[in-house]
This record gives sequence, C-alpha cells and structure tokens, in this order.
Amino acid sequence: MLVFRNFITAFLILLFCIPVTSQKKSFTKIELLKLYNEATGNLHKENYEKSLIQARLLLNHSLLSHDNNLIGKAYNIIAANFDGISEPEKALFYYQKSLIYAEKSNDLELQNWLYNNIGNIYCFDKNKYEKGVSYYIRSLYYSRAIKDSSQVFFTKLNITWAYFDIGRFAEGYPYLNYINKYKNKYGMKTTIAVTDMLNGMYYSYKKDNLKADYYFKKGIRNAIKYDEKTDLSFIHQEYSKFLFKNKNFETAYKNLSSYQRITEEISLEEKARKAKIAGINLEIDEYKREIDKMGIESKKREKLFHSESARKNKMTTIILSLFLISLILFYFFYQNTKLKQKNRIKDIQNKIHQNIINASIDGQENERKKIALFLHDTISASLSSAGMHLNVFLSQHASLPPEITKTKLILDETHDKVRDLSHDLIPTLLARFGLLYALDDLCEKYSNSTLHFEYLNTIPIKKRYTEKFETRLYFIISELLNNIIKHSEASKAKVSLIENNNEMIIEITDNGKGFDINKFNFVEGFGLNQIKARINNLNGQFDVKSKINEGTSVMISVPLNV
Repeated sequence: MLVFRNFITAFLILLFCIPVTSQKKSFTKIELLKLYNEATGNLHKENYEKSLIQARLLLNHSLLSHDNNLIGKAYNIIAANFDGISEPEKALFYYQKSLIYAEKSNDLELQNWLYNNIGNIYCFDKNKYEKGVSYYIRSLYYSRAIKDSSQVFFTKLNITWAYFDIGRFAEGYPYLNYINKYKNKYGMKTTIAVTDMLNGMYYSYKKDNLKADYYFKKGIRNAIKYDEKTDLSFIHQEYSKFLFKNKNFETAYKNLSSYQRITEEISLEEKARKAKIAGINLEIDEYKREIDKMGIESKKREKLFHSESARKNKMTTIILSLFLISLILFYFFYQNTKLKQKNRIKDIQNKIHQNIINASIDGQENERKKIALFLHDTISASLSSAGMHLNVFLSQHASLPPEITKTKLILDETHDKVRDLSHDLIPTLLARFGLLYALDDLCEKYSNSTLHFEYLNTIPIKKRYTEKFETRLYFIISELLNNIIKHSEASKAKVSLIENNNEMIIEITDNGKGFDINKFNFVEGFGLNQIKARINNLNGQFDVKSKINEGTSVMISVPLNV
C-alpha cells in the first residue's frame, strides 16, 4: 500500500508542476518553476531533506504572493515528502493544510488527490476506516467532476480494500465488481497484484476455496513480477489467514514467515530513509513557526503600507472635496430621503404581493386536500355502500330490468372516476410513502411508447420530509412533466434528484423542440409563472434553459429546512 500511495502523491505533484510568480524581485517566474521542479525531482529520488528545504522556500514565497493555489501545492509537496518516509501524522497535518488552500482556490484536481491521500492515512495508518472511507467518497465526487476515470478506479480499489480489511465484504463487493470490470482499461502494473489479493479475500469470505487459492497465488506472482514488495507482504499475510482457516497449517506458516521477512525488510528501508532526514525531521516544527511568522509579518507590512497610502489619499481627498461637499450636502440628503421612502414602499408592495401569492398557494393546497378527503371519505364511501347494496339486490334476483344493470355500470364508473379524481388531488403514494416513491411512480405512469421519463435519484428512497414540502414539490414537478407531455414533442425526458449542502437540487430535461428564452415571458403560457411563485414560496431558485430544437432544461434548488 505504501508503494501505491507514493505513486499517487508523486503523480499529484507532477500534475501541478506549473510556473508561479513571486513578489520578491530575486525570484522570477522561471526561477520559481525551476525550484518547484527541483523539489519534485528530489522527492522522486528520495532526497527528502533537499526536497523539504526547497518546498519550504517555495511556501515562503507563495505566502508572500498570497497565491492560495500555490500555497496549497507547496504544502502538498511537504506532505508528500513525509508520506514517502512513512510519517503519517506529519503528512496528514500538511495534507489538511493543503486542502484548506485548495478549497479556497477551487482547485478540483488538487482536492481530488488530497481527499484520496488523507483517506489512505486514516484507513491504512490510523485504522479509522469509517473516516477514511468518507474521504474516499469525497475524492470520488471530485474525480467524477473532473472526469478522471483512472482516479475513480484507484479510489474504488482503496474503498474495496478498506471494507475488506474490516470484514464488510457486502459493502465492498460493488466496488470490487467495478475494479474487476475496468482493471484492464484503467488499472496499471502497481494495481494488478492488489486486485488479485482483493479477489482472493472475497472468495475466501464466500468459501470458494479454489478461486481464493488461485487469486492469492496469482497475486504473489504478479507482486514479484512487478516488484511490489509492500503489496507482496500483504498478500502473504492474507493468504496465510486463508490457509490457516482451511487448516493448511504448514503452508500458512511459510506464507506468514514470508510476510514477516518482507515486513522487516520494508521497516529497515523506512528507517534508512528516515535516517537521511534526521536533521530536517527535528527542525520541521521550527520551519512551521518560521513560515507562520513570515506570513504574519508579510500581512503586517502590507497592511501598514495600505494604511499609510490610504491616510495620505484620504487627507488629500478631504481637503479638495470639503468645499464641494458643503454645497451639495443638502441635495444628497434630500435625494437619499426620497429614495429610502420609495424603497420602503416598494418593499411593502413586494411583501404584500408575496403574501398574496403564498396565501393563494396555501389556499389551493388546503382546498385540494379538503376536496380529496371529502371525495375519498364521503362520496367514494357512499358510492361503495350503494354499490354493495345493489350487488346484494342483483344476487337475489335472477331476472332484472336493463335499467338496473345500467345503473350498476354507471355507479361503478362514477366510483372509479371519483377515486381517480381523489388520487389526482392528493396521490395516495405521496401521502403513504413520500415524495421519492411518488415521483418514481409518476415517471413510470407518464412514460409510454412515444415518451420515456427516466428517474434518477441519489437520495435514500425511504427518506421523508415535511408534508407541506413533499406536497408542494410533487405538484411543481408534476406540472413541469405535464408541460413536457403537452408542449415539448420530446421522446426522452429525465428527472434527477440530489441533496447537496442542505439543499434538494432537481433537474428536469427533455430532448424536445425547445423555445426561445429571450422571447419567453413567465407571465404567459406553460404555467411557469405559477411554478415560479411556488418555488419562491419555498425560498428556492428556479432556472430554465432552452434552445430551439435542442430541448429544455429546468434546474430547481430548494433548501431542506423550509
């Protein structure tokens, strides 16, 4: 695992080897690039002491230049050095420092790799698997955002290993399925032996001893072939567990001995690497204090300079403007008073208008609920009772006038229509099982041979929200789907739901004829004005994108604390 992690950190540093600009005259853009490349090269050569010194220098200048992206990358080099010498605590500290600046600069690629490397430390160094997997999941999000399929593969391999290490094979199996499917496309030499080992662990769990034995032996051969010493030690360890479980004690002991021998060799190599940087290792905390001190001093100098410049500019401005201000002061005061009054009136009008809309929406929903309950509990029950009495009458009389039969048919048809109307007003599935089930059913019901609605939902389908929230969102989405059916002439449509940062995000797209947004007025047509008012009532956002003959996309985001 150490070799695999070193590959990731080294790749991350290579990925971000770009020139940066320093504010110090002694460091040009080209010189900073050279320094960055030298720090990276020394990391690859395992010349950690030199790499750390160069990374510290790079960090000093990036702090002076206030370049968040460069600061994040400099911290990442320092973290990668400590990862390389098996100092997980120091590596974790600097990875987390790097992550702060990567998020500030919105560097998705850097965040992707940092979340993966932090997940490695929590899982395989600190044995905090739940926390480690949570970082892996975030890494997967960024991998998909930047469309990095190779990193998706690596992260899913790590998640598989983490789950299998703690015996949660059922949760790890979907990820194993994925890496088996794409190992030839996205895997590489460093992952072949690990993949074999994970298959061996899974088949050992399933008690398929032939397959387990095959994969463990294959993993050992591949680890030796590609010189993956760390992975080889892990495979011997897992293979010995499998053999011991199956009472093959002699072979189990041989594999355990191989594991111990290789582990001791790796430990000696790590000690040798640490010995090379004994001095820098002792001084790293002093480096940190020095870096922080330089950052604080730089901010103080910059603040003092801006303060002095501002003071001089302010005095000049006051002297030059004093006479002019005295002449126009009353005019501005008068205009400001008028503007405040106008804005106050406008705010009141907007609040009244919004209250009218809210009252209208609430009234519609209350009336809809009352009518549905009345139809279901009173009318439908009465029709059912009448039908039951009529059925008893029909069963007691063999020969009946045709009017009675027709009456029975009319009564049954009326009962069905009342039931359907009640369900349209407040769907039973929505009331009993919630919004997510109801939308799934709605897409299925609206799909036909000419128009198919695809339903994509990443939220647990059993999750429930408040009754008002579910009802309003259901009818908003239902109205939008009706618009697609009536106006779009589409053959495919998609409804997707996700939760993000305490918001529900709904996207509805179709491949229909579309329309010109610039010529579109929310006040007219498609019922979108009413939909927009309903979404505003939920404190949500509503965005429509459409082009002629290119379909339409509707994006809705609604806070979950309404």
